[in-house]
Amino acid sequence: MKAQAPTAYGLSHQARNLQWLLSNLVDEVPGIRSVAVVSSDGLLLLASDPLLAEGTAEAAGRRGPRGSSADLATIVSGVGSLTNGAAKLMDGGTVKQTMIAMDEGSLFVSYISDGSLLGVHATPDCDMSVIAYHMALFVGRAGHVLTPELRSELRKSMESSQ
Repeated sequence: MKAQAPTAYGLSHQARNLQWLLSNLVDEVPGIRSVAVVSSDGLLLLASDPLLAEGTAEAAGRRGPRGSSADLATIVSGVGSLTNGAAKLMDGGTVKQTMIAMDEGSLFVSYISDGSLLGVHATPDCDMSVIAYHMALFVGRAGHVLTPELRSELRKSMESSQ
């Protein structure tokens, strides 16, 4: 599962660089099923499987987070909102990462910058510490370039692919 630009041509250098970082995360870290970068308002900005985003023929038989970036984006946005609310109620400060372990997989959510989120859906046998480490690297590299202008460009690119 390679992360590719919905339309790589015409994108800025920074947008292509973020897509490369996402592709590298998926290709280099064992156990990752899918990845989504979500804006603070819950819109999908980048995905590891943009062709499966919504309603494409390739998505037939692969509904849910394993095959749908839009579904993963919705889940990541919800988890991010819930954990932020919990942190406020508990005077816990800023949430950095959330991890949910399930029988059939894991979900990791990391905060990138001003509300943007990185979500990773992983296999049940993944090495959680390796995934968390590589997510932190991605956040460190992506956080300073994820400007409002770049988020807008990425959002438009994802919308045009659907």
